[in-house]
Amino acid sequence: MKVTVVGAGGNVGSTVALTVAQRDFAKEVVMVDIEQKEGDKTFYPSRGRALDQWESAPVHGFDTRLTGTVDYEDTADSDVCVITAGIPRKPGMSRDDLLEINANIVRSVTSQLMEYSPDTILIVVSNPLDVMTYVAYEASGLPKEKVMGMAGILDTARYRAFLAEELNVSPKDIQALLMGGHGDTMVPLPRYTTVSGIPVTQLIDSDKLDGIVERTKKGGGEIVGLMGTSAWYAPGAAAAQMVEAIMLDQNRIFPCCARLTGEYGIDNLYVGVPVKLGHGGIKEILEVDLDEKEQDLLAESASHVRSVLEDFKKLMKD
Repeated sequence: MKVTVVGAGGNVGSTVALTVAQRDFAKEVVMVDIEQKEGDKTFYPSRGRALDQWESAPVHGFDTRLTGTVDYEDTADSDVCVITAGIPRKPGMSRDDLLEINANIVRSVTSQLMEYSPDTILIVVSNPLDVMTYVAYEASGLPKEKVMGMAGILDTARYRAFLAEELNVSPKDIQALLMGGHGDTMVPLPRYTTVSGIPVTQLIDSDKLDGIVERTKKGGGEIVGLMGTSAWYAPGAAAAQMVEAIMLDQNRIFPCCARLTGEYGIDNLYVGVPVKLGHGGIKEILEVDLDEKEQDLLAESASHVRSVLEDFKKLMKD
């Protein structure tokens, strides 16, 4: 079993690669990134990180072979490809600038991956996530079951971590579900949040729960404020968990960014919803019962995602 991670010279991509390797279910992880030039020197971040991680194999006790490359030919016959390539938004850069630059990167990466692995499964981590997943879907020509985005697992993990801290319980005992777009418009579902089967609403007052939900929505920004850069440990681990579920055919139920074709009243849009992940990618999109308020929040979130997508489409036409 072979996994490719594009953008693996960066923190998120390299974390995906190492986490997959440490779980030891893949035979090979190929780490791809571009070379970097500084003056008269040329550096190869993906090769360096791959070598460093491979040298940790005797310590961590895994057999998965990690290799770094700048050549997409080395990714041939990958079962799953994770795309983390892209740039963060920088001072003075508009949203349209970020959309255009990252869309071009994701489109180019996807086309090169498809040349050598036409039957692969794509997991997109690049931001803005919902739109970049749509870009990869359009560029790949793959069925919707094989193209998805990582966001909901990360958002849910943050939510569970914050709840575990507040309740002083193990995060392993907390089950939760968040839906919608990645970011401020995500849709929390406290009714579907439990601690060992106990509804969380019985364990925490509504004000504290609302505060945790708001912290979750701004979880990425909190990390940036503390470090001056985006998170990578949790996003990388979340993407690796998706890879594992697919390659080991685990039939795990995860919130993922999936293409909806009428589910929840949403059509032709990538939005975070609960899915069953296993062999072949998304086996099923689960439609949970939503009350009127929850449905309205999901529709509002989807509307925001669609507006960004329409801006992107208009940008590409100009």
